[in-house]
Amino acid sequence: MKIIIAGAGEVGSHLAKMLSNESNSLTIIDNDENRLNKLREVADVITILGDPTSIETLKSAGAEKADLFIAVSPAQEQDVNIISALLAKKLGSGKVTARVNNDEYMHHENKLLFKELGIDLLFYPEKIASYEIVDLLKQTGTTEFMEFARGVLQMVAFRLEDGAPLIDKCVSDISSFTGKSQYKAVAIARNETTIIPSPGTKFMENDLVFVICTKDGVQDAMSFSGKTEIPIKNLMVVGGGRIGEMLAKKMGKVSDHIKIIEIKPERCEYLAETLDNVLVINGDGRNSDLLLEEDVTKYDAFVAVTSNSETNILSCVAAKKMGIAKTIAEVENIEYIKLAEGMGVDAVINKKLSTAGRIFRFTLSNKVRSIKCLNGSDAEVLEFIVNPSSAITKGPLKDLHFPKEAIIGGIIRGNEIFVATDDTVIKPYDRVAVFALPQVLAQVNKFFI
Repeated sequence: MKIIIAGAGEVGSHLAKMLSNESNSLTIIDNDENRLNKLREVADVITILGDPTSIETLKSAGAEKADLFIAVSPAQEQDVNIISALLAKKLGSGKVTARVNNDEYMHHENKLLFKELGIDLLFYPEKIASYEIVDLLKQTGTTEFMEFARGVLQMVAFRLEDGAPLIDKCVSDISSFTGKSQYKAVAIARNETTIIPSPGTKFMENDLVFVICTKDGVQDAMSFSGKTEIPIKNLMVVGGGRIGEMLAKKMGKVSDHIKIIEIKPERCEYLAETLDNVLVINGDGRNSDLLLEEDVTKYDAFVAVTSNSETNILSCVAAKKMGIAKTIAEVENIEYIKLAEGMGVDAVINKKLSTAGRIFRFTLSNKVRSIKCLNGSDAEVLEFIVNPSSAITKGPLKDLHFPKEAIIGGIIRGNEIFVATDDTVIKPYDRVAVFALPQVLAQVNKFFI
């Protein structure tokens, strides 16, 4: 597949590294030579120095023959993304997608307008991040959460801390395939390695365990972690940027009390005027004395979403030491994710990983409904709709030679939801949740074509 990425910033660079592993022909456009030089060192890509809105630059990059054009210049360059995506489409690019930073564009009727203009997908990384945080606050015992088919099938992840009931037990001990309560361990992140487990794989302390389960099986699966769910009635947010603002609006519908701590006075004034029933405090969220003054110990959850990863990690660590049950940090340095988790942060959100999954779906078959890169691991989870002629329908899973680096978790068949076993036979039009390591994504995709 020929792919062009316009923008070699953080999101564009991460996508380039991710997509260069998939035998794609990859070209990157950016007007900053330093960014292009850094990218060439870590990914096998063709780089073009130039303006993404220049027709001549787009032609030299091969936009007329591109299968996918991704416009991901930094958020403040939204107009550049929209213009370059529209031009690429008119020049002949197959599918085009653009990063925006205007929530108005994400309204359903407005997305349809952009679709008519030629942009196949708009994405707003900050909004994606805010929704992921809301999901994590719904399931407070998890470090990762994903819903399939409006929640009838779910994925949860939890860290096995000292004393967790599952430590030293086998994967087969966290499997139930009977009745309404069904669940299955599908991936384990251990140190720097992600394991697609076999029934005999043993769990160890500090493992991050990913479990696929029916909606009724979530609480049973979570019981193995030793953690309990906490309703989030009181929420403290450090950082009043776009993510903090959107989070406060969403959580305002379910929480009794929300407090935002923001360091910029002018932003505080805007938030105070914009948000209803939200208390806005001007201050530095890294200041432990300020947190104590603002009664942080009375809050059920603490979320840090400033533009600085270090601030987010440190403020979450401080809040955790003060007794907060659930802490979530937005961490943009991917290298810091495991560091944050090791320091006791309960969950980490990364806009690059969240966004990458949305875009990566375009490089796979049309039957992929969604894909998510999992924080804290190398694994990715995909949701497929099964073609009638797909290889995956040709017999029981145990006979299909499905890659060992991948595993089928759950299946939605009409109104029936169940967790897959070796004897399961996939049928046409099933919706299937698959966990896979990056190196076998192309192989997995072939089973569903």
